[in-house]
Amino acid sequence: MTVSADAPHEDDRTDRSASTARRFGALFGLGFLGILALVATSGPELVELAESPDVPVSAAVLAAATVVQSSILLAVAVLVGLYTAPRVGFRSHVLERVTTGDPIVSRLRAEVGPAVALGLVAGIVIVLAEFVFAPSPETVGDTADATVGAVLSSVPLRFLYGGITEELLLRWGFMSLVAFVGWRAVGRVRGSSLDRSAPSTGLLWAAILLSAVAFGIGHLPAAATLYGELTAGVVTWIVLGNAIGGIAFGWLFWRYSLEAAMIAHASSHVVFVVLSLVIVAV
Repeated sequence: MTVSADAPHEDDRTDRSASTARRFGALFGLGFLGILALVATSGPELVELAESPDVPVSAAVLAAATVVQSSILLAVAVLVGLYTAPRVGFRSHVLERVTTGDPIVSRLRAEVGPAVALGLVAGIVIVLAEFVFAPSPETVGDTADATVGAVLSSVPLRFLYGGITEELLLRWGFMSLVAFVGWRAVGRVRGSSLDRSAPSTGLLWAAILLSAVAFGIGHLPAAATLYGELTAGVVTWIVLGNAIGGIAFGWLFWRYSLEAAMIAHASSHVVFVVLSLVIVAV
């Protein structure tokens, strides 16, 4: 009996495909929790939009469209990060758990403190900057209907979509891609071997800043609803204000892990939730 020489190679390809599917599934599933929170929190707005005469579809269709669109973006970001992030030295404990079985909790233990601290500081700095630089409150839409219940109902969106899904989109996907493309470009220009070189600190900071700006730009649609119109002042504040957090989260992604960035992002929202509850109560 003869054995095909290609059989081991086919087995290797099958194993790699299965491994890629598991890694993709782990990160996509994590981010999908945020998409579910987004749809659940946006329910009233989707119903109101569906009742508009200019929108010929139901709220259920709008919700499904939101899930599909967000899922496609998330899938692209996860796939891009799977290829680029490890090549530029970025890591994810969830990914390592799926790939090699390494424990998550023990590896995260040393990162939780710095991540929470930097996330809280970023949230406080953003709040203070808002008082100084944000457009006048008179330009903001009516907030008289804000209640404790409304603030608390935003918690899943803030922690799951903001803390998890946005980090997969902006840090895991976008920041990793920017760092990887820049690294490859520098390698070609200098004629260096990519196997022996690593992205420079300057290049990684450029990736952090670009992803932070992209993070701010991504909040403009929500700002248009909140402020009524996107004036130059509103755009400047939304982009730069959110970039404060983006820089902190990007640095943690670089120096620690994707999960550290997620923890910091969620921690920054603790500041926003607490402040909102204080304002509503007062």
